[in-house]
Amino acid sequence: MDKGSVRLTVWFEEPFWIGVLERISEGRLSVCKTTFGAEPKDYEVWDFILKHYDRLRFSPAVATDAKEMGRNPKRVQREVRRQVQNKGIGTKSQQALKLQQEQFKTERKTRNRKQREQEKQRRFEQKQQKKKEKHRGR
Repeated sequence: MDKGSVRLTVWFEEPFWIGVLERISEGRLSVCKTTFGAEPKDYEVWDFILKHYDRLRFSPAVATDAKEMGRNPKRVQREVRRQVQNKGIGTKSQQALKLQQEQFKTERKTRNRKQREQEKQRRFEQKQQKKKEKHRGR
């Protein structure tokens, strides 16, 4: 049975609070970035995760090495202190977010291209229809 872990990092990036949800499952890391308006309280973050987790759009999975965390309380305290001092997210997470951003960009480009082609085709058909109507009665 594979273990999975989820970690949420929240920080302030002018003018909004940003949250990055990192999900590690089967040695693969996928990331989702969400924007909070005002500073979220702990219970608001927990409520957000419970209600909206299934609707979050995670990035494509990136291979990563999952570390088995020790339960030494002093070590955990040091790690928490480091994470609080660290401004930003891990490089693997940044890569996963960048991959997701590029994927959304290509989807948007293909969707826009398809819409432009449909609009072009519709205009062409309108012109052809007008030509037929002009010639029909004479």
